[in-house]
This record gives sequence, structure tokens and C-alpha cells, in this order.
Amino acid sequence: MHTAPSLPSVSRRLLRGLALTCAGALASLALTAHASSFDSLIKAVKFDDVDAVQKALSQGTDPNATDPQGMPLIVLAAREKSDKVAKALMDDPKTDIEKTDAAGENAMMLAALNGDTGLVKALIDKGAEVNKKGWAPLHYAAANGHDDIVKLLLDKSAYVDAGSPNGTTPLMMAARGNYLSTVKVLLDAGADPSVKNQIGLTALDFAKHYHAPDVIKAMQDMYARQAATASGAAGASAPAQNGAK
Repeated sequence: MHTAPSLPSVSRRLLRGLALTCAGALASLALTAHASSFDSLIKAVKFDDVDAVQKALSQGTDPNATDPQGMPLIVLAAREKSDKVAKALMDDPKTDIEKTDAAGENAMMLAALNGDTGLVKALIDKGAEVNKKGWAPLHYAAANGHDDIVKLLLDKSAYVDAGSPNGTTPLMMAARGNYLSTVKVLLDAGADPSVKNQIGLTALDFAKHYHAPDVIKAMQDMYARQAATASGAAGASAPAQNGAK
């Protein structure tokens, strides 16, 4: 014969259930509040609201936190040209200025892509790596024809013929975009136009494939001058050789 549970035991069970329910609700509220706070931080980064970001950092926010797409705060700031926020993050000793997003891009690369010379300089002053393995800041600056940044990076010993994972060089990226002045800057710095990527394409091939008329003409003229110089040198040496016989 079963006896009904006593009133106190029923009450204890009810109280335990209520306590668990309340705990779950409180945890859910805490998570919601945290998510809302982080969303506000992301918005502050995008809109260069340095006061809001500094307040969050002073309250213990991790400066290396990432947005839902895996983009670190400093990379997001560089992408959005939020320079005040980027510099505030750089001033935090815990910030990893080399941290990359899901695509392997860091703050220096996106600053170079955007033509943000001031931020590129600030990152270099903080010790950011100019010669990142694989795709490098010089590729990104050349890809959008930002000559000032290309020159700055070269002055800081960037590899002029840096190869991406598929062998693409900064010169190829400049040629692809028909950025003639950038092509000239790179060539003057010693870029090798004969370098080929993994599928055998040179900078001139890139220019032809992407219909970059200014670069095509300039590079074809360059090759023609080189051929004429080589032919003239060969012709001048022939009589000397004949006279020596």
C-alpha cells in the first residue's frame, strides 16, 4: 500500500523546481544582457565611438574579442576606418594587433586595402609585422593602388616580390587593377615582372586577363625597350668580336 507524500516533501520538491526555473531564467537574462552589451560594443567599433569602447575596456572587455563572424575588434575597426577606436585598442597592452579574422586578414592588411595611411603608420609604430606570411599588407595596398602605403611598406623593408599562397605578387595585383603608377613604384623598387604564379601567369598576363589597358601598354613598351637594348648590345659586340679575329 502506497502512502501519499507528506506535505513538507511536496513543498520541498516545488521549491526546488521553482529555484531551478528561476536560476534558468536569470541565466537566460544574463546571457541576453551580455549579448545586448556586446552588440552595442560592435556598433561602437563600427561608428568609431571611442568613448564607448574605452568604457567597455575599462570594465574588463577582452580587447581581442571577436564579432559573430569571427572578426577581432581591431580588424573590424580597420575595416570600418574607425581609427580612434583602432588606436584605443592598440593602446591596450592585451591587444594582439596581429590577430586575424576567419579569412586570415589582420588590421594592417585591411588598413592597407582601405588606403588608411595613418592607421598603417600607427600599426607599424606598434611593431606590426610588415612581411606577413602568405597574403601580405603590400598585396592589399597594391590591389587598390594606394601608392603612399606601397612606398611606406617598401621603406619598412616589405618584400617587393612577396608571394601569396598561390604565388601572386604585389605587382600582379597592381597590374590586375590597372594601377599604372603603382606598377611603376613596384618596378622602380625592384619588382621582377617575369615572376610567375602557380598557374604560370606573370604581371602582364594578369593585366591582359583583367583588361588593364594602361598597364598592358606600359609593360609591353618596357619589354620592347629591353629587347631593343639587348639587340643593340649584341650588335655592338659583334664587330668587336670580328675585329679580334
